[in-house]
Amino acid sequence: MLKLEIVVREEKVMEVVAALERCGYPAVTMYPVEGRGSQKGLVEQFRGRKYEIPFLPKIKLEVVIRDEDYERVVETIITAARTGEIGDGKIFACPIADAVRIRTGERKEVAL
Repeated sequence: MLKLEIVVREEKVMEVVAALERCGYPAVTMYPVEGRGSQKGLVEQFRGRKYEIPFLPKIKLEVVIRDEDYERVVETIITAARTGEIGDGKIFACPIADAVRIRTGERKEVAL
């Protein structure tokens, strides 16, 4: 099993969640986060003044998937989240040793 940590633009969240659901993974955890990547924030002008925004709002999604679904799920996320502009986000994959459904005690992939 793998845990995917998916950081995307706020406006792409529902598209990514719908894509995960189509892949068979409707269970998603979502966090509002702020961060920056290679673009190092944003500089905007308003009424003749420059405003620096060092961290941009993003959404972090977490989902646990089966190892064999990794490539298919990642490609689906990329298709749903991509705008082609800097700041589209990142996907991080971490191995998961176990999962337990508290209600039933089911373990491993059955608990997903």
